[in-house]
Amino acid sequence: MYYFIGIKGTGMSALACILSDLGYEVKGSDQDKHFFTEKGLIERNIEFFPYNEKNIKKDMIIVCGNAIKEDNPELLKAKELELTIHTYPQMVAKLTKMFMTVTIAGCHGKTTTSAMLHHALNNLVGSNCLIGDGTGHAKKDNKYFVLEACEYKRHFLEYEPYYAIITNIELDHVDYYKDIDDLIEAYTEYANKAEKMIIACGDDPYTHSLEVNKPIFYYGLDNDNDIIAKDVEYSENGVSFDVFVEDNYYGHFDLPVYGKHMLLNSLAVISVCYYERLEAKEVAKSLKTFDGARRRFAETTVIDNILVDDYAHHPTELKCTIKSAKQKYPNKEIVAIWGPHTYSRTEAFKDDYIEVLKGVDKAYIMDIYGAREKAEDFGTNIYDIIDKIPKAEHISEDKMDNLLKHKNAVLLFMSPNDLGTFEKKYIEKYKEINHYEEA
Repeated sequence: MYYFIGIKGTGMSALACILSDLGYEVKGSDQDKHFFTEKGLIERNIEFFPYNEKNIKKDMIIVCGNAIKEDNPELLKAKELELTIHTYPQMVAKLTKMFMTVTIAGCHGKTTTSAMLHHALNNLVGSNCLIGDGTGHAKKDNKYFVLEACEYKRHFLEYEPYYAIITNIELDHVDYYKDIDDLIEAYTEYANKAEKMIIACGDDPYTHSLEVNKPIFYYGLDNDNDIIAKDVEYSENGVSFDVFVEDNYYGHFDLPVYGKHMLLNSLAVISVCYYERLEAKEVAKSLKTFDGARRRFAETTVIDNILVDDYAHHPTELKCTIKSAKQKYPNKEIVAIWGPHTYSRTEAFKDDYIEVLKGVDKAYIMDIYGAREKAEDFGTNIYDIIDKIPKAEHISEDKMDNLLKHKNAVLLFMSPNDLGTFEKKYIEKYKEINHYEEA
Protein backbone atom coordinates (compact mmCIF):
# COMPACT_ATOMS: atom_id res chain seq x y z
CA MET A 1 0.00 0.00 0.00
CA TYR A 2 1.15 3.52 -0.84
CA TYR A 3 0.51 6.06 1.94
CA PHE A 4 0.71 9.77 1.03
CA ILE A 5 1.74 12.24 3.73
CA GLY A 6 0.30 15.52 2.44
CA ILE A 7 -2.16 13.91 0.03
CA LYS A 8 -4.20 17.08 -0.62
CA GLY A 9 -1.34 18.96 -2.32
CA THR A 10 -2.01 19.56 -6.00
CA GLY A 11 0.80 17.31 -7.21
CA MET A 12 0.37 14.74 -4.44
CA SER A 13 -3.38 14.33 -4.98
CA ALA A 14 -2.84 13.92 -8.72
CA LEU A 15 -0.13 11.30 -8.13
CA ALA A 16 -2.37 9.43 -5.68
CA CYS A 17 -5.15 9.37 -8.29
CA ILE A 18 -2.74 8.02 -10.92
CA LEU A 19 -1.52 5.16 -8.70
CA SER A 20 -5.13 4.31 -7.91
CA ASP A 21 -5.99 4.31 -11.63
CA LEU A 22 -3.12 1.88 -12.23
CA GLY A 23 -4.52 -0.53 -9.65
CA TYR A 24 -2.47 0.25 -6.54
CA GLU A 25 -3.99 0.62 -3.07
CA VAL A 26 -3.63 4.22 -1.88
CA LYS A 27 -4.42 6.10 1.33
CA GLY A 28 -3.13 9.32 2.83
CA SER A 29 -3.33 12.20 5.25
CA ASP A 30 -3.27 15.98 5.38
CA GLN A 31 -4.55 19.00 7.29
CA ASP A 32 -8.08 18.68 8.59
CA LYS A 33 -9.56 21.32 6.30
CA HIS A 34 -11.09 21.29 2.84
CA PHE A 35 -9.01 21.54 -0.36
CA PHE A 36 -10.36 21.51 -3.93
CA THR A 37 -8.09 18.53 -4.66
CA GLU A 38 -10.27 16.25 -2.51
CA LYS A 39 -12.69 15.76 -5.41
CA GLY A 40 -10.48 13.35 -7.37
CA LEU A 41 -9.63 11.39 -4.22
CA ILE A 42 -13.28 10.99 -3.27
CA GLU A 43 -14.23 9.93 -6.80
CA ARG A 44 -11.72 7.06 -6.52
CA ASN A 45 -12.68 6.12 -2.95
CA ILE A 46 -9.19 7.01 -1.73
CA GLU A 47 -9.33 7.39 2.05
CA PHE A 48 -7.57 10.31 3.73
CA PHE A 49 -7.26 11.32 7.36
CA PRO A 50 -5.88 14.11 9.58
CA TYR A 51 -2.19 13.67 10.45
CA ASN A 52 -1.72 11.09 13.20
CA GLU A 53 1.23 8.77 13.81
CA LYS A 54 -1.24 5.92 14.44
CA ASN A 55 -2.10 6.00 10.70
CA ILE A 56 1.34 4.61 9.84
CA LYS A 57 1.56 0.81 9.57
CA LYS A 58 4.41 -1.61 8.83
CA ASP A 59 3.12 -2.68 5.41
CA MET A 60 3.18 0.84 3.90
CA ILE A 61 5.35 2.51 1.29
CA ILE A 62 5.46 6.21 2.12
CA VAL A 63 5.22 9.06 -0.39
CA CYS A 64 6.12 12.35 1.30
CA GLY A 65 4.99 15.72 -0.03
CA ASN A 66 7.49 18.52 -0.63
CA ALA A 67 5.81 20.74 1.97
CA ILE A 68 6.06 18.18 4.78
CA LYS A 69 8.42 19.22 7.57
CA GLU A 70 10.88 16.87 9.27
CA ASP A 71 8.94 16.99 12.56
CA ASN A 72 5.70 15.69 11.02
CA PRO A 73 4.52 12.92 13.41
CA GLU A 74 3.70 10.51 10.57
CA LEU A 75 7.08 11.00 8.90
CA LEU A 76 8.84 10.44 12.24
CA LYS A 77 6.83 7.23 12.77
CA ALA A 78 7.64 6.00 9.26
CA LYS A 79 11.36 6.50 9.92
CA GLU A 80 11.04 4.74 13.26
CA LEU A 81 9.49 1.73 11.50
CA GLU A 82 12.20 1.93 8.80
CA LEU A 83 9.64 2.09 6.03
CA THR A 84 10.56 2.88 2.41
CA ILE A 85 10.06 6.64 1.95
CA HIS A 86 9.89 8.31 -1.47
CA THR A 87 9.79 12.07 -1.94
CA TYR A 88 7.15 13.30 -4.37
CA PRO A 89 9.59 13.79 -7.30
CA GLN A 90 11.26 10.43 -6.59
CA MET A 91 7.91 8.64 -6.79
CA VAL A 92 6.94 10.52 -9.96
CA ALA A 93 10.29 9.60 -11.54
CA LYS A 94 9.78 5.94 -10.70
CA LEU A 95 6.29 5.95 -12.19
CA THR A 96 7.01 7.85 -15.40
CA LYS A 97 9.84 5.51 -16.44
CA MET A 98 7.04 3.14 -17.50
CA PHE A 99 5.89 5.50 -20.30
CA MET A 100 7.13 7.82 -23.05
CA THR A 101 7.26 10.90 -20.85
CA VAL A 102 7.08 14.52 -21.98
CA THR A 103 8.14 16.92 -19.23
CA ILE A 104 7.15 20.59 -19.34
CA ALA A 105 9.28 23.04 -17.36
CA GLY A 106 9.46 26.83 -17.24
CA CYS A 107 8.98 29.76 -14.92
CA HIS A 108 5.60 30.49 -16.53
CA GLY A 109 3.09 28.53 -18.56
CA LYS A 110 4.05 24.99 -17.63
CA THR A 111 0.68 24.07 -16.13
CA THR A 112 -1.34 25.38 -19.08
CA THR A 113 1.09 23.87 -21.62
CA SER A 114 0.92 20.51 -19.82
CA ALA A 115 -2.88 20.59 -19.75
CA MET A 116 -3.04 21.56 -23.43
CA LEU A 117 -0.57 18.88 -24.52
CA HIS A 118 -2.41 16.23 -22.54
CA HIS A 119 -5.70 17.37 -24.07
CA ALA A 120 -4.31 17.02 -27.59
CA LEU A 121 -2.53 13.69 -27.10
CA ASN A 122 -5.32 12.14 -25.07
CA ASN A 123 -7.93 13.02 -27.69
CA LEU A 124 -5.82 11.64 -30.53
CA VAL A 125 -3.85 8.67 -29.20
CA GLY A 126 -4.34 8.39 -25.43
CA SER A 127 -2.20 9.99 -22.74
CA ASN A 128 -1.59 9.88 -19.01
CA CYS A 129 -0.86 13.09 -17.13
CA LEU A 130 0.25 14.64 -13.88
CA ILE A 131 -0.32 18.38 -13.88
CA GLY A 132 0.31 21.04 -11.26
CA ASP A 133 -3.34 22.13 -11.15
CA GLY A 134 -4.22 18.85 -9.42
CA THR A 135 -5.09 16.87 -12.55
CA GLY A 136 -3.86 13.30 -12.72
CA HIS A 137 -5.04 10.09 -14.31
CA ALA A 138 -3.56 7.10 -16.11
CA LYS A 139 -4.20 3.91 -18.05
CA LYS A 140 -1.61 1.16 -18.31
CA ASP A 141 -1.91 0.89 -22.09
CA ASN A 142 -1.35 4.59 -22.84
CA LYS A 143 1.93 5.32 -24.61
CA TYR A 144 2.46 8.91 -23.44
CA PHE A 145 2.81 10.53 -20.04
CA VAL A 146 2.59 14.34 -19.84
CA LEU A 147 4.33 15.64 -16.72
CA GLU A 148 4.59 19.16 -15.36
CA ALA A 149 8.15 19.46 -14.05
CA CYS A 150 8.85 22.04 -11.35
CA GLU A 151 12.25 23.70 -11.09
CA TYR A 152 11.92 24.52 -7.36
CA LYS A 153 14.88 23.04 -5.45
CA ARG A 154 15.85 21.32 -8.73
CA HIS A 155 13.05 18.77 -8.35
CA PHE A 156 12.82 18.37 -12.14
CA LEU A 157 16.28 16.76 -12.20
CA GLU A 158 14.71 13.55 -10.85
CA TYR A 159 13.02 12.88 -14.21
CA GLU A 160 14.28 11.19 -17.40
CA PRO A 161 12.04 12.56 -20.18
CA TYR A 162 11.76 11.51 -23.80
CA TYR A 163 10.98 15.13 -24.72
CA ALA A 164 12.01 18.01 -22.42
CA ILE A 165 10.03 21.21 -23.02
CA ILE A 166 11.14 24.61 -21.69
CA THR A 167 8.50 27.35 -21.97
CA ASN A 168 10.79 30.12 -20.66
CA ILE A 169 13.48 30.87 -18.10
CA GLU A 170 13.09 33.76 -15.68
CA LEU A 171 14.32 34.21 -12.13
CA ASP A 172 11.84 33.02 -9.50
CA HIS A 173 12.03 31.05 -6.25
CA VAL A 174 14.53 33.57 -4.98
CA ASP A 175 14.49 31.82 -1.61
CA TYR A 176 16.38 28.97 -3.31
CA TYR A 177 18.13 30.15 -6.50
CA LYS A 178 21.04 32.54 -5.96
CA ASP A 179 20.69 34.31 -9.30
CA ILE A 180 19.75 33.78 -12.95
CA ASP A 181 23.01 31.91 -13.64
CA ASP A 182 22.18 29.39 -10.93
CA LEU A 183 18.76 28.89 -12.52
CA ILE A 184 20.21 28.50 -16.05
CA GLU A 185 22.62 25.89 -14.71
CA ALA A 186 19.66 23.90 -13.35
CA TYR A 187 17.77 24.16 -16.64
CA THR A 188 20.85 23.07 -18.56
CA GLU A 189 21.09 19.91 -16.47
CA TYR A 190 17.34 19.31 -16.93
CA ALA A 191 17.53 19.79 -20.71
CA ASN A 192 20.40 17.34 -21.08
CA LYS A 193 18.30 14.61 -19.50
CA ALA A 194 16.09 14.48 -22.63
CA GLU A 195 16.32 11.17 -24.46
CA LYS A 196 15.07 12.34 -27.89
CA MET A 197 15.11 16.15 -27.98
CA ILE A 198 14.64 19.47 -26.22
CA ILE A 199 11.84 21.78 -27.35
CA ALA A 200 12.32 25.34 -26.09
CA CYS A 201 10.82 28.78 -26.64
CA GLY A 202 13.26 30.53 -28.93
CA ASP A 203 11.78 33.97 -28.24
CA ASP A 204 12.99 33.68 -24.65
CA PRO A 205 16.40 35.32 -24.16
CA TYR A 206 17.81 32.71 -21.80
CA THR A 207 16.98 29.43 -23.59
CA HIS A 208 19.74 30.13 -26.14
CA SER A 209 22.32 30.22 -23.34
CA LEU A 210 21.77 26.54 -22.47
CA GLU A 211 24.83 24.40 -23.16
CA VAL A 212 23.16 21.21 -24.37
CA ASN A 213 24.45 17.95 -25.78
CA LYS A 214 21.06 16.83 -27.12
CA PRO A 215 19.14 18.04 -30.21
CA ILE A 216 17.27 21.26 -29.41
CA PHE A 217 14.46 22.78 -31.48
CA TYR A 218 13.13 26.28 -30.88
CA TYR A 219 9.57 27.55 -31.32
CA GLY A 220 8.23 31.10 -31.38
CA LEU A 221 7.36 34.10 -33.51
CA ASP A 222 10.90 35.12 -34.47
CA ASN A 223 12.00 33.97 -37.92
CA ASP A 224 15.13 32.20 -36.69
CA ASN A 225 13.08 29.56 -34.82
CA ASP A 226 12.53 26.02 -36.06
CA ILE A 227 8.78 26.06 -35.40
CA ILE A 228 7.23 29.44 -36.29
CA ALA A 229 3.76 30.96 -36.04
CA LYS A 230 3.03 33.27 -38.98
CA ASP A 231 0.11 35.48 -40.02
CA VAL A 232 -0.99 35.75 -36.39
CA GLU A 233 -4.32 37.44 -35.68
CA TYR A 234 -5.58 38.20 -32.15
CA SER A 235 -9.28 38.85 -31.59
CA GLU A 236 -11.99 38.71 -28.95
CA ASN A 237 -12.54 35.09 -30.03
CA GLY A 238 -8.92 33.98 -29.55
CA VAL A 239 -5.96 33.68 -31.90
CA SER A 240 -5.45 32.26 -35.41
CA PHE A 241 -2.13 31.50 -37.11
CA ASP A 242 -0.23 29.27 -39.53
CA VAL A 243 2.58 27.01 -38.35
CA PHE A 244 5.77 26.35 -40.31
CA VAL A 245 8.29 23.73 -39.17
CA GLU A 246 11.82 24.04 -40.53
CA ASP A 247 10.46 26.21 -43.39
CA ASN A 248 7.70 23.71 -44.29
CA TYR A 249 4.00 24.52 -43.85
CA TYR A 250 2.41 22.29 -41.17
CA GLY A 251 -1.10 23.65 -40.70
CA HIS A 252 -3.56 26.39 -39.74
CA PHE A 253 -4.84 26.80 -36.18
CA ASP A 254 -7.80 28.71 -34.71
CA LEU A 255 -7.61 28.49 -30.93
CA PRO A 256 -9.83 29.91 -28.16
CA VAL A 257 -6.84 31.25 -26.19
CA TYR A 258 -5.79 34.80 -25.38
CA GLY A 259 -2.45 36.59 -25.30
CA LYS A 260 0.95 36.02 -26.88
CA HIS A 261 1.96 33.77 -23.97
CA MET A 262 -0.88 31.39 -24.79
CA LEU A 263 0.09 31.35 -28.46
CA LEU A 264 3.63 30.36 -27.43
CA ASN A 265 2.28 27.65 -25.13
CA SER A 266 0.28 26.21 -28.01
CA LEU A 267 3.39 26.20 -30.22
CA ALA A 268 5.17 23.99 -27.67
CA VAL A 269 2.26 21.55 -27.88
CA ILE A 270 2.12 21.67 -31.67
CA SER A 271 5.87 21.01 -31.82
CA VAL A 272 5.53 17.72 -29.92
CA CYS A 273 2.57 16.71 -32.10
CA TYR A 274 4.58 17.45 -35.25
CA TYR A 275 7.62 15.43 -34.17
CA GLU A 276 5.30 12.57 -33.18
CA ARG A 277 3.93 12.69 -36.75
CA LEU A 278 0.36 13.59 -35.86
CA GLU A 279 -1.82 15.16 -38.57
CA ALA A 280 -2.05 18.96 -38.29
CA LYS A 281 -5.81 19.02 -39.02
CA GLU A 282 -6.48 16.53 -36.23
CA VAL A 283 -4.24 18.45 -33.82
CA ALA A 284 -5.99 21.74 -34.70
CA LYS A 285 -9.40 20.14 -34.22
CA SER A 286 -8.41 18.80 -30.81
CA LEU A 287 -6.84 22.05 -29.59
CA LYS A 288 -9.94 23.99 -30.59
CA THR A 289 -11.82 22.29 -27.75
CA PHE A 290 -9.21 23.05 -25.08
CA ASP A 291 -10.91 24.97 -22.27
CA GLY A 292 -7.92 25.69 -20.04
CA ALA A 293 -6.27 24.35 -16.92
CA ARG A 294 -7.67 24.69 -13.43
CA ARG A 295 -7.12 28.12 -11.89
CA ARG A 296 -5.66 29.47 -15.13
CA PHE A 297 -7.92 32.27 -16.37
CA ALA A 298 -10.93 30.31 -15.07
CA GLU A 299 -14.00 32.47 -15.72
CA THR A 300 -17.31 32.83 -13.87
CA THR A 301 -20.06 35.25 -14.90
CA VAL A 302 -21.55 37.11 -11.92
CA ILE A 303 -24.48 39.17 -13.22
CA ASP A 304 -22.71 41.88 -15.30
CA ASN A 305 -19.18 41.10 -14.11
CA ILE A 306 -16.64 38.47 -15.17
CA LEU A 307 -14.73 36.89 -12.29
CA VAL A 308 -11.39 35.34 -13.33
CA ASP A 309 -9.57 32.98 -10.97
CA ASP A 310 -5.88 32.70 -11.88
CA TYR A 311 -2.79 31.18 -10.25
CA ALA A 312 -0.59 34.10 -11.41
CA HIS A 313 2.05 35.05 -8.84
CA HIS A 314 5.19 36.25 -10.67
CA PRO A 315 5.01 39.81 -12.16
CA THR A 316 5.28 38.39 -15.69
CA GLU A 317 2.28 36.14 -15.02
CA LEU A 318 0.20 39.00 -13.65
CA LYS A 319 1.07 41.00 -16.77
CA CYS A 320 0.00 38.15 -19.09
CA THR A 321 -3.29 37.64 -17.26
CA ILE A 322 -4.07 41.35 -17.48
CA LYS A 323 -3.21 41.44 -21.20
CA SER A 324 -5.44 38.43 -21.86
CA ALA A 325 -8.34 40.14 -20.08
CA LYS A 326 -7.87 43.29 -22.14
CA GLN A 327 -7.82 41.28 -25.37
CA LYS A 328 -10.94 39.30 -24.57
CA TYR A 329 -12.89 42.10 -22.89
CA PRO A 330 -11.73 45.37 -24.47
CA ASN A 331 -14.83 47.30 -23.33
CA LYS A 332 -14.84 46.30 -19.67
CA GLU A 333 -13.11 47.82 -16.65
CA ILE A 334 -10.12 45.68 -15.58
CA VAL A 335 -9.86 45.22 -11.80
CA ALA A 336 -6.98 43.32 -10.19
CA ILE A 337 -7.29 41.53 -6.83
CA TRP A 338 -3.81 40.28 -6.01
CA GLY A 339 -2.73 37.99 -3.17
CA PRO A 340 1.10 38.22 -2.84
CA HIS A 341 2.79 34.87 -2.18
CA THR A 342 5.97 34.71 -0.05
CA TYR A 343 7.89 37.67 1.34
CA SER A 344 11.03 36.84 -0.64
CA ARG A 345 9.25 36.99 -4.02
CA THR A 346 7.28 40.12 -3.09
CA GLU A 347 10.43 41.90 -1.94
CA ALA A 348 12.60 40.79 -4.87
CA PHE A 349 10.09 41.87 -7.54
CA LYS A 350 8.45 44.79 -5.73
CA ASP A 351 9.15 47.34 -8.46
CA ASP A 352 7.92 44.96 -11.17
CA TYR A 353 4.65 44.35 -9.33
CA ILE A 354 4.15 48.11 -9.00
CA GLU A 355 4.71 48.66 -12.72
CA VAL A 356 2.39 45.83 -13.76
CA LEU A 357 -0.46 46.83 -11.47
CA LYS A 358 -0.33 50.40 -12.73
CA GLY A 359 -1.75 48.92 -15.95
CA VAL A 360 -5.21 48.11 -14.54
CA ASP A 361 -8.13 50.42 -13.85
CA LYS A 362 -8.17 49.52 -10.16
CA ALA A 363 -5.91 47.37 -7.96
CA TYR A 364 -6.82 45.70 -4.67
CA ILE A 365 -3.95 44.09 -2.78
CA MET A 366 -4.19 41.52 -0.02
CA ASP A 367 -1.75 40.80 2.82
CA ILE A 368 1.37 38.84 1.92
CA TYR A 369 1.00 35.09 2.44
CA GLY A 370 4.29 33.98 3.97
CA ALA A 371 4.00 30.22 3.28
CA ARG A 372 7.37 28.90 4.51
CA GLU A 373 8.67 32.40 5.43
CA LYS A 374 8.32 34.80 8.37
CA ALA A 375 7.55 38.52 8.03
CA GLU A 376 10.27 39.57 10.48
CA ASP A 377 12.95 38.19 8.17
CA PHE A 378 12.06 40.68 5.41
CA GLY A 379 11.75 44.44 5.10
CA THR A 380 8.89 44.75 2.60
CA ASN A 381 5.51 45.95 3.82
CA ILE A 382 2.49 45.59 1.54
CA TYR A 383 1.89 49.35 1.77
CA ASP A 384 5.30 49.91 0.15
CA ILE A 385 3.55 48.68 -2.99
CA ILE A 386 0.04 50.05 -2.46
CA ASP A 387 1.27 53.62 -1.87
CA LYS A 388 3.08 53.68 -5.24
CA ILE A 389 0.12 52.55 -7.39
CA PRO A 390 -2.58 55.06 -8.34
CA LYS A 391 -6.05 53.72 -7.50
CA ALA A 392 -4.69 50.90 -5.33
CA GLU A 393 -5.91 49.91 -1.88
CA HIS A 394 -5.73 47.12 0.65
CA ILE A 395 -8.42 44.43 0.65
CA SER A 396 -9.40 41.36 2.64
CA GLU A 397 -12.35 38.99 2.87
CA ASP A 398 -13.79 41.18 5.61
CA LYS A 399 -13.10 44.48 3.82
CA MET A 400 -14.48 44.23 0.29
CA ASP A 401 -17.19 46.93 0.17
CA ASN A 402 -15.37 48.96 -2.50
CA LEU A 403 -14.91 45.86 -4.67
CA LEU A 404 -18.68 45.38 -4.68
CA LYS A 405 -19.15 48.78 -6.36
CA HIS A 406 -17.63 47.71 -9.71
CA LYS A 407 -20.10 47.14 -12.57
CA ASN A 408 -19.49 45.69 -16.06
CA ALA A 409 -15.97 44.78 -14.98
CA VAL A 410 -13.47 41.93 -15.20
CA LEU A 411 -12.28 41.02 -11.70
CA LEU A 412 -8.91 39.27 -11.83
CA PHE A 413 -8.33 37.26 -8.65
CA MET A 414 -4.62 36.45 -8.97
CA SER A 415 -2.64 34.36 -6.51
CA PRO A 416 -1.32 30.84 -5.89
CA ASN A 417 -3.12 31.12 -2.54
CA ASP A 418 -6.55 29.49 -2.48
CA LEU A 419 -8.90 32.47 -2.92
CA GLY A 420 -11.97 30.26 -3.28
CA THR A 421 -13.56 31.37 0.01
CA PHE A 422 -12.95 35.04 -0.81
CA GLU A 423 -14.45 34.66 -4.29
CA LYS A 424 -17.49 32.81 -2.93
CA LYS A 425 -18.14 35.58 -0.39
CA TYR A 426 -17.82 38.21 -3.11
CA ILE A 427 -20.30 36.39 -5.37
CA GLU A 428 -22.84 35.98 -2.54
CA LYS A 429 -22.60 39.64 -1.50
CA TYR A 430 -22.68 40.98 -5.07
CA LYS A 431 -25.82 39.01 -5.84
CA GLU A 432 -27.37 40.10 -2.56
CA ILE A 433 -26.84 43.84 -3.07
CA ASN A 434 -28.10 43.55 -6.66
CA HIS A 435 -31.19 41.57 -5.56
CA TYR A 436 -30.21 38.73 -7.88
CA GLU A 437 -32.04 35.41 -7.61
CA GLU A 438 -31.08 32.21 -9.38
CA ALA A 439 -33.48 31.22 -12.16
